[in-house]
Amino acid sequence: MAAAASAPGEIRVASPVGRWVVLTTVLGSGMAMLDSTVINVALPRIGADLDTDLAALQWTVNAYMLTLAGLILLGGALGDRYGRRRVFVVGIVWFALASLLCGIAPNAGVLIAARALQGVGGALLTPGSLALIQASFHPDDRARAVGLWSGFGGVGAAVGPFVGGWLVDGPGWRWVFLLNLPLAAICVPVALRHVPESRDPAAHGRFDVLGAALGALALAGVTYALIEAPEQGASPLVIGAALGGVLLGVAFVLVEQRRADPMLPPSIFRSRLFTSVNLVTFCVYAALGGFFFLSAIQLQVVAGYSALGAGTALLPTTVLMLLFSAWSGELGRRIGPRIPLTVGPLLAAAGMLLMLRVGRGSASFGGYVSEVLPAVTVLGAGLVVVVAPLTATVLAAVDTGRAGLASGINNAAARAAGLIAVAALPLLAGMGPEAYRDAGEFAATFRRAMPMCAGLLVLGAVIACWTVRTPPVAAERKRAEERPECTVHCGIVAPPLEPERAREGER
Repeated sequence: MAAAASAPGEIRVASPVGRWVVLTTVLGSGMAMLDSTVINVALPRIGADLDTDLAALQWTVNAYMLTLAGLILLGGALGDRYGRRRVFVVGIVWFALASLLCGIAPNAGVLIAARALQGVGGALLTPGSLALIQASFHPDDRARAVGLWSGFGGVGAAVGPFVGGWLVDGPGWRWVFLLNLPLAAICVPVALRHVPESRDPAAHGRFDVLGAALGALALAGVTYALIEAPEQGASPLVIGAALGGVLLGVAFVLVEQRRADPMLPPSIFRSRLFTSVNLVTFCVYAALGGFFFLSAIQLQVVAGYSALGAGTALLPTTVLMLLFSAWSGELGRRIGPRIPLTVGPLLAAAGMLLMLRVGRGSASFGGYVSEVLPAVTVLGAGLVVVVAPLTATVLAAVDTGRAGLASGINNAAARAAGLIAVAALPLLAGMGPEAYRDAGEFAATFRRAMPMCAGLLVLGAVIACWTVRTPPVAAERKRAEERPECTVHCGIVAPPLEPERAREGER
């Protein structure tokens, strides 16, 4: 078999095996990415078809985010210990079976449970896709392989809302989930045949299952309280869930401080820069999670777009990121992260405020050009400026040997931020359980929610301006150039930051 002839760390991108590895990792991560981008477009149709309220639609989004955010670090650790290819394939199969259950769900309860199972599969395959790239390719080709993986992933993200809208308006919303089955049927045999197995020989100790469970349950308690509060009010169940979530969060912190091999090592937050950038990440992705959840509904329920039209209307944001993220990463490398991490969120906040102009009549061509397009273009410009430098700064804020852990923590922070935003914004904006069925009521609450999202971005900009003061990637690169003897690769990780890893971070 091809996999047997290709040793980890020796594959070249231009070789047939290299192309197969890129294909399977792109397909695997694309499955998880598609489901996170297209689900918002399908929500109004899901609500009408299953005759459910806004809370159930929130859970349809958040059940997936909850298990993904709570288990993604554990998923990465499992891959390091038992084999990245093995855990990646298990994640794909798990994700596909959960997608099938989503596609045939007879009611909202089954759909929500299946979405939670999807998140478990996503937590297994998401960290594994990039880890396979890092472990499989020759050091000289890793930056190119990561670039291909990012580029094709960006194309998938760009077409996701369009494909989702077409499926919702055509064969139906269930095909948003069923589409994963043929993707998995291609991905699994390709991975088994062409992708070499790899492990981290330094992985040891017990898995932090207790930490993962406490973290997920803490998020679940807080999320339940926020989602159910509009309908149940300050009921004993809501108050109990909120207090339970907070107490479990405290227990999670205490457990992580005392474990020998914690899932979330407290020592990594000794870096002020790492802590600050994760706070900025939380603000940015909380705002984005709330924006895309509410805007997809606003465009359909209030403005009168079809599902396909709504997905297409939001497309310029992703297209801009796809076209200019590499340029943004290079700019951040040259001038340092402080300016991009300050200006980008402010631009994105302006784009969200421009969405306040979207309402009845915006579905016409003139309405789209004058009201929707300026908003999503300014938002996209802001994300172009902030996202690539944000990723690069996270990686450069810690020692190279902890880059994978830093990336996983940042990913989990982004998922948790979106989870909490989708749960909290309807409550804070005063949306009732049936708000998405009434154009007037939803429009009024949408106008209250968008300034809240913009405020989160402004807060992120303030944190960045106040705390991010050094260009860490440039500093690491300079130190590497001054100490060339320390840039020799050793497996996947080399001390200190080698040029290839610096370029990967910028992307």
